Amino acid sequence: MAEKVAVIGTGYVGLVSGACLAAIGHKVICVDKDDAKVARLKHGDIPIYEPGLSDMVRSGLEQERLAFTSDIGSAVSSSDIVFVAVGTPPLDNGDVDMTQVRTVFEQIAEHMAGYKCIVIKSTVPVGTHASAAAWLKEKMAEPIEFDIVSVPEFLREGSAIHDTFHMDRLVIGSASRAAAERIAELHKPFGAPVLHTDNSSAELIKYASNAFLAAKISFINEMAHVCEKVGADIQLVAKGMGMDRRIGPHFLNAGIGYGGSCFPKDTRAQLRIAEAVDYDFKILRSVIEVNQLQRQRFVEKVASALNGSLEGKKLAVMGLAFKPNTDDLRDAPALDIIEMLQSRGAAVRAYDPVAVGHARPLLPETILTTDPYEAITGADAMIITTEWDTVRALELTRVKQLLASPIIIDGRNVFAPSDMATLGFRYVSVGREER
Repeated sequence: MAEKVAVIGTGYVGLVSGACLAAIGHKVICVDKDDAKVARLKHGDIPIYEPGLSDMVRSGLEQERLAFTSDIGSAVSSSDIVFVAVGTPPLDNGDVDMTQVRTVFEQIAEHMAGYKCIVIKSTVPVGTHASAAAWLKEKMAEPIEFDIVSVPEFLREGSAIHDTFHMDRLVIGSASRAAAERIAELHKPFGAPVLHTDNSSAELIKYASNAFLAAKISFINEMAHVCEKVGADIQLVAKGMGMDRRIGPHFLNAGIGYGGSCFPKDTRAQLRIAEAVDYDFKILRSVIEVNQLQRQRFVEKVASALNGSLEGKKLAVMGLAFKPNTDDLRDAPALDIIEMLQSRGAAVRAYDPVAVGHARPLLPETILTTDPYEAITGADAMIITTEWDTVRALELTRVKQLLASPIIIDGRNVFAPSDMATLGFRYVSVGREER
């Protein structure tokens, strides 16, 4: 049965969730307080880079199953299910800034004229459902029934639509079985296995999942350093580990560490959650430390490849976004690496196919380009920081001709060392023998 759904917040999670719910037949209205952004969305102009999303939004608009507004009151009053998908950015101490979430719940309360099923899609700390209930009751003019359901998202930027239609699991946390079943029915066309939990467990599953995946990344990066010391190949080590079904092959790619909007924020938040109940989460503290050190170690690797000094060196940095198929620069390793390279006297030209526009205000001293060969021309070394397909597809003979020195320092292990040696490059990667 088609439901009337409001999705408050049109970031990565809200916009993708709204578009996908409309695609399976629900009547969805997405809300954002930014009038200019809403105007763009009404014309199918997507403000973020996510493969397939533009076509899905335009289709929803054309079929009149998807709409956009900045009027939260009309959206809440006309919908039976309300998704909260606003941002929960980190504070300086690692806590989660709940300002936007609280504001939205207070606005929902002001416009409720009858029962609403409210779904928390934002990544929030344990106990938020209880706080949200209190915020609603404080702002209601008169008592109105409601249910709060916690449905954490597990979307990967760059493949968010695929992840929605092929999700591993749908976690639904609620004190009301009826509300939980209704949300399960809402998502039924996606065909995902459903796990019913209490609200607190659902809230914690999101943090625990991201913290564990971050731990796998930091672990394999630590193993990469051991490989370099003993002459082993981290890719073969990771492959051998991943063939064990208890471990699995995912998130075992050694490199320059994780970034983005989720792992850095959620690992710090999980650490704060533990601290709040007087528990020292030692493993997670090390995961965060290793991830930051990985960026510094990579800069040292670059310096070592250039005879120990970066002063006056011209470097081509290939990739700005924290991962391929997104323009997201939040906590992107490349930004820290560029800053460290420049602080040691290097001049940087950086390439990215989609993130250059967002990067300009963040990298005022860096020449930015969407042409990879422009970045490479005359550089003393090419440095790979994002494994874009366009980087993998570079004409390496041309790259060698354009570089001032045939040196590649690869932070994502894009190429095979033997191939690079055959082509005449000095090739330095992570956790593998230098060629």
